[in-house]
Amino acid sequence: MTANGITSCTGRLQGRGSVCRPDFPALLRSPYRDPGPHGPRHSAPARHRWHACRMDLSRRALTRAVVRGVNTVGATPISSRNLLARAGRLVGPDGSAALREAVGGKVVLVTGASSGIGRAAASRFAAAGATVLLVARSEEQLVELAAEIAALGGTAYPYRCDLADLDQVDALVTKVLDAHGHVEVLVNNAGMSIRRKVRYSVDRFQDFERPMQLNYFAAIRLTLGLLPTMMERESGQVVNISSWAALLRPARFSGYAASKAALEAWSDSVQGEVLDEGVVFTNVHMPLVRTPMIAPTKLYRRMPALTVDQAAGVVCDAVVSRSRRVTPMVAAMVGWAESVSPGLGDVIRKNAI
Repeated sequence: MTANGITSCTGRLQGRGSVCRPDFPALLRSPYRDPGPHGPRHSAPARHRWHACRMDLSRRALTRAVVRGVNTVGATPISSRNLLARAGRLVGPDGSAALREAVGGKVVLVTGASSGIGRAAASRFAAAGATVLLVARSEEQLVELAAEIAALGGTAYPYRCDLADLDQVDALVTKVLDAHGHVEVLVNNAGMSIRRKVRYSVDRFQDFERPMQLNYFAAIRLTLGLLPTMMERESGQVVNISSWAALLRPARFSGYAASKAALEAWSDSVQGEVLDEGVVFTNVHMPLVRTPMIAPTKLYRRMPALTVDQAAGVVCDAVVSRSRRVTPMVAAMVGWAESVSPGLGDVIRKNAI
């Protein structure tokens, strides 16, 4: 409210401008409207009748506004096939009917299911009628999630596995195939990220070994174990939760971006071999998501990001549409810009995050 009590400002600079509206109760109490004991007063000057909203036009505020707007328009991954699926197949605002059609009665394995995107996506798959196999290192959290799903009428089985240990991955494959016979949808969600300048990794080769071990080797080891039954049944989907870093390749993420790009390249190559076998590899270039993985990095707290539920929705849409790639519009535009000018791509990478 202004000093004279006539107007109030609602809304802040959030990519859509600000909105001012009259505070009508205050307006009625204004001395310019109250005749008082001595009769009516003169009308207020125009400058007192309406007070312009004060907007923060600082460089930081404008930058944040632009980022919010871009995130709203283009940070949620989309694909042309995904859009068609939404338009033609989804019934209901949450797409539950299409998801039930896609995974109902099927076996879906989700890695990294103890928290974040994996946990939220697994819950959605179970609610849609899938038998969900929950894989992660934390057995306690997996058992808790399986109990929650069962309480809601779903079916889920916890499987503790340290995916960075390839022997444990082989043992997991044996257990799963012995108990369930096959897996129709595999969601390679487990992963790790490292943000560090290469100058500080000169004596830390583990900064490259660790992301490759979990993000690449573990994912293909698990996929190789389950792929033969998919090919025999001529039905299956492998969903790799990648990152737009695989496309943008931002500075300070060399180890992480390389591991995600390697998995995507491997998947694309194998897709050519199983093209006629009914198996689809889907690479989801996920943008920043508010998960425990990014919590240690303070910089991310000020950056726009998808919620876990929004990200889980992206994963479910990818399963419904069986798209080959699900990519944020922003990442696609940056990729196009780099194809025109590699120098521009370098500038974007340098200042990305």
